[in-house]
Amino acid sequence: MTQSQQAAAAAAQAEAEPRIDPATVVGWGVDADPENDPTWPMRNRANDDGPGMNWTPPETQHTEVEILQSVEHVRRPAVVGQSTPPSGLSGVIRRGAFRLSESQWGHWLLLMLADRVNTVEGVVDDLMRGRAPNPLVEMGIVKQSRSRESAIATAAVIGLVAVALVSVARRRR
Repeated sequence: MTQSQQAAAAAAQAEAEPRIDPATVVGWGVDADPENDPTWPMRNRANDDGPGMNWTPPETQHTEVEILQSVEHVRRPAVVGQSTPPSGLSGVIRRGAFRLSESQWGHWLLLMLADRVNTVEGVVDDLMRGRAPNPLVEMGIVKQSRSRESAIATAAVIGLVAVALVSVARRRR
């Protein structure tokens, strides 16, 4: 007997023997009475001219920066964030991600890659401005009020790692 024949036989047996007797289930058929239907306002909206989701959507926000939008959606939401527009290499990667459907892995993998690239871009930007990044505070590991101590600890750890790398490199020669 093939697998499809086995499935057909199992379906026929399930139809012949109901597993649940509706008379024994408390609350079974609660919404059978149309006068006492708890789902009425939302059920069968296609044939209903009554009030409901008939509303004018709000005017969309006027933006001054580029907003990336999924290919699945026809219009943007009424309010969008403008604080960090796509820029640099991470922006190029994000634009490529938004050319793909949300149902494709590539869309999400490219967005995760863009996040990682953006982190590196942020560190480089901090260094270009003469600020040393403080990952312990930025990641929320240490409170902002103790940022001076964490900056010293971060510098000490970076110094130890640099000394270790130099010593390893010298031993290999």
